[in-house]
Amino acid sequence: MIQILHNPRCAKSRETLKLLQASSTDIEIIEYLKDVPTVPNLEGIINKLGIKPIDLVRRGEAIFKEQFKGKSLTDREWVEAMVEYPKLIERPIVIKGDKAELGRPPERVLSLLK
Repeated sequence: MIQILHNPRCAKSRETLKLLQASSTDIEIIEYLKDVPTVPNLEGIINKLGIKPIDLVRRGEAIFKEQFKGKSLTDREWVEAMVEYPKLIERPIVIKGDKAELGRPPERVLSLLK
């Protein structure tokens, strides 16, 4: 089973989903803006990505610029901010088992299909 945290309004997210659909039929699409991950769930995803929470934050979003730019938050506080404001979560994220990849560029997720 492959999961994708997907935003249908995002071109990169749509491209990544198309790549997955061409390679696999067992895909769970999670529209994370509607079905927001919990703090423990997002922490698990970040661990699978092997990155720090700040590296998953979309710094170009208005909410980041208005409320978080220049602030120093702990890892847990960044995760809590992304759960409270899911637009801050970089997308798309593809998860397979204990591994995950950020679909930027979309081709990066192909490593999970091997």
